[in-house]
Amino acid sequence: MKKVLLLLAKGFESFEASVFIDVIGWNLVDGDKTTKLYTCGFTKEVTGSFGVKLYVDYLINEIDINDFEALAIPGGFEEYGFYEEAYHPEFLELIRRFNQKDKIITSICVGALPIAKSGVLNERKATTYNHKKSVRQKQLEELGAIVQNSPIVVDKNIITSWSPATAIGVALLLLKMLTTEENSNHIKEIMGF
Repeated sequence: MKKVLLLLAKGFESFEASVFIDVIGWNLVDGDKTTKLYTCGFTKEVTGSFGVKLYVDYLINEIDINDFEALAIPGGFEEYGFYEEAYHPEFLELIRRFNQKDKIITSICVGALPIAKSGVLNERKATTYNHKKSVRQKQLEELGAIVQNSPIVVDKNIITSWSPATAIGVALLLLKMLTTEENSNHIKEIMGF
């Protein structure tokens, strides 16, 4: 079983988290049945943007990265405290440890910012939220990334993207990297995309 860890910071964007839950879950039921998703946060109940609450499988300090093949990080809203936890030293260290083992790290929207803040995007291609010349792209660059004007960017083991509109594409790309293109296309088709 290929396990994906969904790392949730307070203020996470619920739609961006849900695509990983759904795509990996659909594959478990109707695909090649080789993937399973687990959730993680600083507290057992993580409150996302707009008051959405998720009860997680693991606390961040319980994670053994050897148990997982991939890390998924949804973005979130500053107004709901996203960066308070996304920039926490333990959050950043977990990202570094996944990268040190060359495991897949994937993010949507501003989920790229903690990846960059961890140092693993230094001199690597990436993207993040870009609406109307968003300050987030500038922040990504200041954190050492080579910002690309593209909706989804892959640099070795790291996938970044620039908005919720890219979410399903990112989750399906993750599934392709974990399984096969044929399997990912099958899930895409049966989900109606």
